[in-house]
Formats: sequence, C-alpha cells, structure tokens
Amino acid sequence: MVEFEVVISDPKDGKSYQTKVEGHHANSLIGKRVNDEVDGIFVNLPGYKLKITGGSDFDGFPMKKNIPGPGRKKILGKGGTGFRHMKGGVRKKKTVRGNTISPEISQLNMKVIEHGPKSIRDLFEEKEQGEE
Repeated sequence: MVEFEVVISDPKDGKSYQTKVEGHHANSLIGKRVNDEVDGIFVNLPGYKLKITGGSDFDGFPMKKNIPGPGRKKILGKGGTGFRHMKGGVRKKKTVRGNTISPEISQLNMKVIEHGPKSIRDLFEEKEQGEE
C-alpha cells in the first residue's frame, strides 16, 4: 500500500499544511510529474487545484524537475535542488531522484493554484475533529 506525506502550501495566506494520503488516492498520484496540476480531491481538498512542486524519497533524496523518470541518478550539480554551494564555480556529484512520482517517494510538496469554496484551514479543522 502506497502512502505519501503531503505538504500543501497556500501562497494566499503564506501557510503550509500537512496531511497523509493513502489508498486509491495515493495510487492515482503515481506516474504524475513535478509541475503537473492535480485535482484537490486526491488530498481531501475538494474544489481545489494543486501543482506538484517537488518531493523526496524514503532516504531523503530530493526530486529534481529536470531529471526524467522515477529512479535515482547521480548528477554533477552546480546549485539548485539537492545542492547548496558556498562559493561560486563549485560543482559536485550528487544523487537526486527523477521528476516522476513512484512508490518509493515518501513526501510530496504541492502548491495551491486555484482555491475552492471552503478555506483550507476549515477543511483541515473538520478533518482533525473527525479523527478525535
């Protein structure tokens, strides 16, 4: 069974929210890529449109949007996702994950691009009250 930890950021209010996605909703996310737009129903936000902005696998290797496929690759990086250099001109070999979501991904990052009828805060508060 596939399970993702999803971090949803809302640029409207500058806050982020975390939720777990499992079951058939998680299975329907497999095969999607970074920068794809998905319906909010996959993460219990009906009426919302979300954009996948990145993620990481179980070992902490980040997804890089310009590496095709779901597997890990060693790249010669000079900055950006997965590598932060301290001075100019430094390049280093780093391991990153491709841009396609697979069952090995543990965390996904998403951004709200279209808001629904209810606010995200209200939807998450209803969910927390239902669990108690």
